[in-house]
Amino acid sequence: MSPLAGVCPVPSSEGSPDQRVKLLTNRWSECPVNRPAASGRLSRLTSAIDALDARLIRALAEAPRTVVLELARRLRVARGTAQARLDKLQQRGVVTGFGPDLDLPALGYGVLAFTSIEIAQGRLHDVVEHLRAIPEVLEAHATTGTGDLHCRVVARTNSHLQDVVNRILEVQGIDRTTTVIALSEQIPYRVLPLVESAPDD
Repeated sequence: MSPLAGVCPVPSSEGSPDQRVKLLTNRWSECPVNRPAASGRLSRLTSAIDALDARLIRALAEAPRTVVLELARRLRVARGTAQARLDKLQQRGVVTGFGPDLDLPALGYGVLAFTSIEIAQGRLHDVVEHLRAIPEVLEAHATTGTGDLHCRVVARTNSHLQDVVNRILEVQGIDRTTTVIALSEQIPYRVLPLVESAPDD
């Protein structure tokens, strides 16, 4: 059952709308999907969400404690429609959570860095499992190019960052790492523009 069922509020109202919608749409993909036409040919590409879904996500991002009844009033749809849409978004993995969002500098992690890792052939699994045990490694993505993994890393200070990088290097199978420190955030993480690009009903 959805955490918004009945009158239960969404847990968090912290952070900006774009930060809050990050959790709401963490796994939502703007990539369209193919639908087979009756003739057997692929029909035109279609969006993963429609305009009502987009309005629902936007409303939750702006006021995450809003209950379903109030969402329905704002969207001018029946309460059952709002609940069904939210349930469907959760079932499809579009909406994956409702917060809270955390401010890493406020937690004491004021240094953000990105580490590219070159890995020996056949050692990817071992390296990834090693990285899972390092809490300062927030995420890691397999990439094309010279590096095999691209990691988002945080630290309290530059000295602490050096310690984190040294811990990354403790596992066998890493040939080389390259770390760059973020000086400032120019565009914060955002997905609302993607959500709002959904086609109109």
